[in-house]
Amino acid sequence: MDVLEFLLAPFVASLILAGIHAYLGLHVVERGVIFVDLALAQIAALGTTIGFLLGFPLHGQGTYWFSLSFTFLGAALFALTRMHEGRIPQEAFIGIAYAVSAATAILAMSKAPEGSEHIKDMLVGNILVVSWTDVWKTAALYGVIGLFHYVFRRKFLMISLDADAAEAQGEAVRFWDFLFYVSFGFVVTSSVAIAGVLLVFSYLIVPSVTAMFFAKRVGTRLAIGWTMGTLVSTIGVAASFFLDLPTGATIVVTFGITLALAAIVRLLMRRRA
Repeated sequence: MDVLEFLLAPFVASLILAGIHAYLGLHVVERGVIFVDLALAQIAALGTTIGFLLGFPLHGQGTYWFSLSFTFLGAALFALTRMHEGRIPQEAFIGIAYAVSAATAILAMSKAPEGSEHIKDMLVGNILVVSWTDVWKTAALYGVIGLFHYVFRRKFLMISLDADAAEAQGEAVRFWDFLFYVSFGFVVTSSVAIAGVLLVFSYLIVPSVTAMFFAKRVGTRLAIGWTMGTLVSTIGVAASFFLDLPTGATIVVTFGITLALAAIVRLLMRRRA
């Protein structure tokens, strides 16, 4: 019973992450900006690093607002660099933003006490020690973001699935892009603080990619993504506890194994068809 009580908060937190990120991942994959979450997560982590170096507690409100501010700057950058006819793909800007943010964070922490521990925490987090207060705050924030996306779901889906058609119909694509990335930034900032950069990326991309193996309809893909996120969260949290392994890294590896198994199943299904 004590073990179940200890694991309950991180398990609920992982389910919350799976819920919002599976939906956002659908948009990211359709937009073809696969690494935007990784870049925004790294930018958020850089903001946390800067706040920490300026004297704010690592997981306090001060570092959170630094992280959120940096993420908003990244959101504005990605909204402005969306080029339909440009020679430079948006993924190039996203990759540059990630590399520069990561390098800056490493340089900033290289002279700080326990800098290596902070870098490790930034990458894989420690979801196993998440508090119920953080769980409820995150659930409330993601609930608001989810409601926002539900209200404007047609515009967001239209732009993600066919931005050119949306622009032809008179939609302000860059404005809605900015709103998408800002809402995305709220999610990423909170997620990174709980789970780290790599785990956030895995929750976003792997369920969506797996769902694309088996479905084309948005609703079906969401159902598959949420189911996979739930199963992987359960297995990953339990395995990390009983095997005494880092929780974030364990869940990331579990995602990778599950994706590989799904790819094999899809290949077998195609051969039988």
